[in-house]
Amino acid sequence: MNRAILSIAKRAATTVQNSASAAPNSKLFVAGLSWSVDEKSLKDAFSSFGDVTEVKITYDKDSGRSRGFGFVSFSKVDEAVCAKDAMDGKALLGRSLRISFALERVRGGPVIVPRLSDSGDHYNRNG
Repeated sequence: MNRAILSIAKRAATTVQNSASAAPNSKLFVAGLSWSVDEKSLKDAFSSFGDVTEVKITYDKDSGRSRGFGFVSFSKVDEAVCAKDAMDGKALLGRSLRISFALERVRGGPVIVPRLSDSGDHYNRNG
């Protein structure tokens, strides 16, 4: 039974990984932002790659300080792809950016977080 569960979990993890990495869209998730980056400076940093339609930085509701990540939306997918390729790993105000394509948020939908071990055989302590 443990092998069947492990197999299902591995397939779910592969599906989640593939959908996250193989689904370019026009909205980028930008992590590693300095606290001094505001929406104008983030837009300025990405506007050379195309038409930036929206920039949103997430702020802590208690302190009002940036949580270190935000989103940049482009009018075209190919502009977002170029921006991701060019800016991922580059520094902005002294911090290295980590950029990926934003995942669509589904309200009320289930969140599946597979937990996998290094090998499925460690459950069998007799063999």
